[in-house]
Amino acid sequence: MAKNLKLKSARAARDLSQKALAEAVGVTRQTINAIESGDYNPTINLCIAICHALDKTLDELFWEE
Repeated sequence: MAKNLKLKSARAARDLSQKALAEAVGVTRQTINAIESGDYNPTINLCIAICHALDKTLDELFWEE
C-alpha cells in the first residue's frame, strides 16, 4: 500500500496533529499514522469520518490515480 500523502497534507493544511485528527474521528493517533504511512487500510466509515473532519471528499483523500 502506498503512503497517503494527500491525507497528511490535508491534515497539515488544517494545522491538525495526528492526535487531534484521531480524537476528532474516534481512533488512536497510531491508527492515523498507520493510514498515512500506508500500513493500514481504513474502513469506509473511517474514511468518511476523516473526510468530514478535514472537509474533503473521499476522492480527494483516498482515490488513487
